[in-house]
Amino acid sequence: MVGNSAGRAFVGSFTSAGGLGITAAAVDRDTGALTVLGSTDAVPDPSFLAIGARDGETVLYAVGESAPGVAAAFSADGDVPALLGSVQAVGGDGPTHLALAANHLVTANYTSGSVTALPVLDDGALGPVSDVLRYEGSGPDPDRQEGPHAHQVLADPSGTWVVGVDLGTDAVRVCALDPATGSLTLHGETALRPGTGPRHLAFHPSGSLAYVLGELEPVLTVCRWDAAADDAGRTYPSEVVVAHDGRFLWTANRGHDSISVLTLDESGEKAALVATVGCGGHWPRDLTLDPSGQWLYAANERSGNVSWFAVDAQTGIPRHAGSIDVPAASCVVLL
Repeated sequence: MVGNSAGRAFVGSFTSAGGLGITAAAVDRDTGALTVLGSTDAVPDPSFLAIGARDGETVLYAVGESAPGVAAAFSADGDVPALLGSVQAVGGDGPTHLALAANHLVTANYTSGSVTALPVLDDGALGPVSDVLRYEGSGPDPDRQEGPHAHQVLADPSGTWVVGVDLGTDAVRVCALDPATGSLTLHGETALRPGTGPRHLAFHPSGSLAYVLGELEPVLTVCRWDAAADDAGRTYPSEVVVAHDGRFLWTANRGHDSISVLTLDESGEKAALVATVGCGGHWPRDLTLDPSGQWLYAANERSGNVSWFAVDAQTGIPRHAGSIDVPAASCVVLL
């Protein structure tokens, strides 16, 4: 048996493809080498794992990427993970990811396009499902985006929100999880460029940035994250700007501290949100597009600066390029 002080690793695998389930290994901290200790196939296709703790003991959580999908908890202090309590159904098919948040285990159910919350009991085992939040929508890829496909869930750095990444609808969703009842409530949604198929998200150590990785397109989208601003729950749009060729429209959003990017159809009568990017400051009061259409400027009143962005000619998505200090900035005009 390997004690808590020794390095440990746990490897998930697809039992339907000949995998052993969850394999435990010792880690040599000097060389990084792994030595297999044992395995368990108590859960089918445990494709993703998460580590928690209860009363000083290590608890390993796993999803079973099956139909119907399941999740389970394991004591992880022995050579082979030992099942804690019962394997629980998640109320959805194909769970691909899981995270611990607000004394619950949350799963992303890819096939069903939903997110599930299950309470974590006093001994670390899982209780029955407390809530299932079902996503809606689709994307432009007919094979992979015919409907929602929740691919990841994780707690934000503040521990306030549960963030879900949906490959099927090109969206990142922010949910509130009630620790007392286990209910999930959709709080907000950020649309990414259609067809990118976002798969996973990671936060910067500062907690102020999030990086979203696309699967259907090899792109990385950098987003600003402000848990306190989201907690306020209010956005106050301030300005709207239309591209010179009529293909795009941008709005400045105070509170959310962002710039929304929308595409316009040929008639100009229909708009579709394609992305939201940070404004480069706080409380954007004004937006201005330069005469060439290549640069977009944001006057950020409360952070006291003016930021400028290079506009992608194909997508209309602005990329932050610079900033100058202008106390209490409220407006930008260009010759």
